[in-house]
Amino acid sequence: MKKDIHPKYYPAAQATCGCGNKFTVGAAVPEIKVEICSKCHPFYTGSQELIDTTGRVERFKTRKAKAIAKIKTTDRTKKAKKKRETK
Repeated sequence: MKKDIHPKYYPAAQATCGCGNKFTVGAAVPEIKVEICSKCHPFYTGSQELIDTTGRVERFKTRKAKAIAKIKTTDRTKKAKKKRETK
């Protein structure tokens, strides 16, 4: 077995969340920065608020609204074409 191939282990590595929460974990690096932790994650907190850092939710909602509008207009044009063809 090869010796000295494993990284150094830091049993008291400091992890910092974007919300400001700090906690200690064991890791291969001395400092860890995370975006979300158990103090601010909706699954663990029970809140249903969406964490939106780059406007993804708004972009999704606008794309969804456009898709629904497009479906409604294509349905109307298909119905209109069918009526013209039957007459």
